[in-house]
Amino acid sequence: MALLNILTVNCGSSSLKASLFKSDGQRRNFHYAHIDDDKSASLRRAFDALLKDLGKEQPDIVAHRFVHGGDVSDAARMIDDTEHNRLQQLIQLAPLHMPANLLGVEICSKLFSVPQIACFDTAFHANMPALSKRLPISQSLNMHRFGFHGLNYAYIAKLLPSMIGKTAHKKVIVAHLGSGASLCLLENLHSVDTTMGYTPAGGIVMGTRSGELDPGVMLELAQRYSAKALKQMVFHHMGLLALSDGESADMQNLLASNTPAAKFAVDYFCQQVRGAIGAMAAKAGGVDALVFSAGIGEHAAAVREKICDPLAFLGFAIDKNLNQTHAANIASVGSKPILIIAADEEIMMRDLCAALVAQRTSSSF
Repeated sequence: MALLNILTVNCGSSSLKASLFKSDGQRRNFHYAHIDDDKSASLRRAFDALLKDLGKEQPDIVAHRFVHGGDVSDAARMIDDTEHNRLQQLIQLAPLHMPANLLGVEICSKLFSVPQIACFDTAFHANMPALSKRLPISQSLNMHRFGFHGLNYAYIAKLLPSMIGKTAHKKVIVAHLGSGASLCLLENLHSVDTTMGYTPAGGIVMGTRSGELDPGVMLELAQRYSAKALKQMVFHHMGLLALSDGESADMQNLLASNTPAAKFAVDYFCQQVRGAIGAMAAKAGGVDALVFSAGIGEHAAAVREKICDPLAFLGFAIDKNLNQTHAANIASVGSKPILIIAADEEIMMRDLCAALVAQRTSSSF
């Protein structure tokens, strides 16, 4: 089978990220921010810019990141009519992400006459044990915890052995901290627990999402607001934005601010992450390494320090100089490993694409 040019596409709520992995091994990265409130129009303009920037270099296949894959354990699937219809049924489970993911497929089908593949963030957690996957509700409701950010967790699991050797196969907690945030407990490089649940709104506090809430709070809010208004609030007006009294959902802005509300939001976030690390360590009977990833995890030294300073009882201690320079391992002498690994879902998508293509006959293409 000939080598392929693989274009990976990540249609987010605020930007389009893409990477072209060329058949000669080279990689080109692209990023386009949405420029107005009309997300559909902005995304279409972003793809127009991508098409122009690609020039004569066209893909042989396009891989799309899908936040929710539903009840499938496949990490990647070819997008035919049946699969497209199935994905449309999942919009209500991730309304902040799935519409943009599906719009990306629609646009690419018009721009490129090539096969398209869906790569799922949920698949990495599909085989979590029942104690982690089950929700404390009747099984007749057919609802369970899915977990998210799986493409990045899979990428990190792939890198860990080369970074920390045999420790990688022990108990490792990965903190994917960005505007969306979650943690994952790895054992033998597999997901055995994660903080997000049935939708990407659960778990620890995020930029505009609250994370876990007392169900009674949601019942009370449901009395005060319409279903449409409540959905808007849950995905767009909670989290750091609410904790900072509306100042910002962006951690970089909050860290730069001197207001008491901004400081409170930062402290709240760090306490929640610490709490999740402690809970996972307790469930696992210990933890052997800690990894930070994604925008906040990779770039916010102050946040990493606030999270790790109280974790000495678990054997973690940050070297403040290494932390400030964002070194690959920021642990002090005698500490268990504390790593920073840049998120790269695109490499995982490329590999999943290549593997799926290899399984199919050349006549399919």
